[in-house]
Amino acid sequence: MAPRLPRPHRDDVRIALAGLIGGLLVWGVGLGTRTAGDALVLLDGRWPILLPLVVTACCELLRRVRPRTGLLIGTAALTVDVVTQGNLATVVMFTDLVYAAVLYGPPATARRVPWITGLLSVAAAIVPLAVWRVPQALLVGVVVGIVAFTPAATGLIVRNHRDAADSARLRAEQTALLAELDRTQAVTSERARMARELHDMVANHLSAIAIHSTAALSIDDPGTSQRALGVIRENSVAGLAEMRRLIGILRDSGGDLEPAAAPTLDGLGALVDGARVNGLDVTLDTDTGSRADADAVRAALPAPVELAAYRIVQESLTNALKHASPGRVTVTLARLDGSLSVAVRSPYDDHGSPRAPGSGAGLVGMRERVALLGGTFSAGPVDAHWTVRATLPLTEGEDA
Repeated sequence: MAPRLPRPHRDDVRIALAGLIGGLLVWGVGLGTRTAGDALVLLDGRWPILLPLVVTACCELLRRVRPRTGLLIGTAALTVDVVTQGNLATVVMFTDLVYAAVLYGPPATARRVPWITGLLSVAAAIVPLAVWRVPQALLVGVVVGIVAFTPAATGLIVRNHRDAADSARLRAEQTALLAELDRTQAVTSERARMARELHDMVANHLSAIAIHSTAALSIDDPGTSQRALGVIRENSVAGLAEMRRLIGILRDSGGDLEPAAAPTLDGLGALVDGARVNGLDVTLDTDTGSRADADAVRAALPAPVELAAYRIVQESLTNALKHASPGRVTVTLARLDGSLSVAVRSPYDDHGSPRAPGSGAGLVGMRERVALLGGTFSAGPVDAHWTVRATLPLTEGEDA
């Protein structure tokens, strides 16, 4: 089945009707581009003029859907019009066909038609001048240039401007798309960061509350219950303070989304003491590789590294509080070869049940923190201990 020709554009139908009606009016009043005695007129009489007029008007219907076909048929119709008394409307519609072929045709047509019409204009000026040897012969080239080359050049200029506008619009759309992607990524990244902060700040306190409230309910000992309630109150107050600080960060419109008093390694002692209060047997060891010196480990550490190290230790102690078997938990920090190493070891028994439920978000958050700093992270059982290891590279110039 042969493909059906696309429907012509509404504007092309209007152009074709206007050209046909205008040509019929010119033909009706007896105006022609040549007289009956002209040497070029081979088809004398008024009726032959209508054939190229009607054909050219029909070609106008193809100016967008089949521009090259319309130009080829229109060229043949103009050739017939030349050997009749002629109609000005036929010539005008042909110039529009040349313009449309360059503007709406394929890129190859848009490149070739101006060159072809330009060469024809030059040839139409040189050949008659060489044959007739009169200056008036140059007018033939001028007429061909007006009828063929001028509309072709105009169509090329308009096409170039249209293509430039399309390219600019495409670049603007791509820029807007990239900006939207950047905004979405920024929002996603910020949501992930705030989720890590919320989890790290509150999970430790809530886990302690859950464990000690369970102990207070299950052990019928007033002294034990009193101590458990004291721990619950301390963790409730601390958790509430952390929540208020986080809410203050979220409400801050000044653009500083990082906590105003972000925890540092100076707070590890208090963190470990709190873990001991919650029931963990914890030891803290800082080592530079040559001597135990906490000040040397903390010296000139970048703020993001300090925050990540603190949160890793905090989350590891929280996990130990919920999952570790009875025994000692060790926290070790070492600064070697331009990086800070953090290791937390706690007794591990895969047959035991957790003292408080967990979601696994803590390990995900620790891994994300380390990945953002370009470090390495591992967590898993090693020699009957659950071991969390993180290596955090220091930025250039921070490490002596």
